[in-house]
Amino acid sequence: MTRIAIYPGTFDPIHLGHVDIATRAANIFDELVVAVYDRPAKSLLFTVEERVELARRALDGLAGVRVVPYGGLTVDFARQVEAQVIVRGLRVISDFELEYQMALTNSQLAPEIEFVCLMTRQTHAFLSSSIVKEIALLGGDVSAVVPPHVVAAMEAKRREREKNHEPVPLFSLRD
Repeated sequence: MTRIAIYPGTFDPIHLGHVDIATRAANIFDELVVAVYDRPAKSLLFTVEERVELARRALDGLAGVRVVPYGGLTVDFARQVEAQVIVRGLRVISDFELEYQMALTNSQLAPEIEFVCLMTRQTHAFLSSSIVKEIALLGGDVSAVVPPHVVAAMEAKRREREKNHEPVPLFSLRD
């Protein structure tokens, strides 16, 4: 039996923490489907097509990995691709609380699908796509935390927003 897992997320943009989780999951499962959610309730920088392409390039060369967009319930998508497992990455305690809640919910919806969390490596524990976006849109250097093609794509978005006089959304400020 082929062990298929999905690694769902928005990947806006994909960063080295995501690449690490995908790489490790690809070593555990026969096939890993990196599932790029098409319409999250988040402010997105990249379209779903751009996010899929950025992820494909970042994960190019990983055996048994494919990147596809999806919509709707994650468990429905997992069933569609015949996955037995949903993989998620954990960075900090607050991630655990959310992922635990999601795992219990998904277990109610699809008890046949397992939920596996991989702990992030310490070097990536601080990373989030939101923080990466904020730094890049404010002109900071993100080359140590995202693949080179993502640096270029983010710089193009920054220039485009600057040209159009669009404000930089701040993700790290807290009330």
